[in-house]
Amino acid sequence: MLIDSYRHKGMRKSLVRVVQEKGIKDQKVLAALEQVPRHFFFEKAFLEQAYQDKAFPIGEGQTISQPYTVAYQTELLQVQPSDKVLEIGTGSGYQCSILLQLTPQVYTIEYNEVLFHKARKQFQMMGLSPFTFLGDGSEGLPAHAPYHKILVTAGAPIIPKTLLRQLTIGGKLVIPVGDTGLQKMLRITRVAEEEFTKEEFDNFKFVPLLGNQGWK
Repeated sequence: MLIDSYRHKGMRKSLVRVVQEKGIKDQKVLAALEQVPRHFFFEKAFLEQAYQDKAFPIGEGQTISQPYTVAYQTELLQVQPSDKVLEIGTGSGYQCSILLQLTPQVYTIEYNEVLFHKARKQFQMMGLSPFTFLGDGSEGLPAHAPYHKILVTAGAPIIPKTLLRQLTIGGKLVIPVGDTGLQKMLRITRVAEEEFTKEEFDNFKFVPLLGNQGWK
């Protein structure tokens, strides 16, 4: 039974204020953050941690991302209500749940089978309906391409060309790229069939993107 009490909602409001003070301006992103009960993705014993602006271990060597990082990536993605979005790295399902507040068309792929089944169960309990897949996210999801937006929630050694090819013209890819210690957040826009622009933003530390186009 998932309970979202007044106390939880109050803690969420405080968290949104913290994220806003750190520089997130997009009101739709902030509203999505306030809408999704982050404590649903935590064991009951860790309720206080759920509304701190920190990453937290979810098992399998993975983490639920820091709310600021989730908001930062989502803001860069500039999701529109009619967008078809691909998320690489379902993880706990929290980032996907935020994306679903902005568009109903979210495809998400997870490399780790344990996390895949756990996230799927979580979505069902929350009444959410993303399109979930188990597989190598570094290769994208070509069978359902193209996408208006692609979000990568793990640190990549390179920008995978396979992902670029799965963008619509005008589509955007947000991806952290670097070594295993530190990555630079990039936003790639496909401006023509063979033409892309690249913007660079802040540095972050993500878990590694595993797969053919990621870390082996």
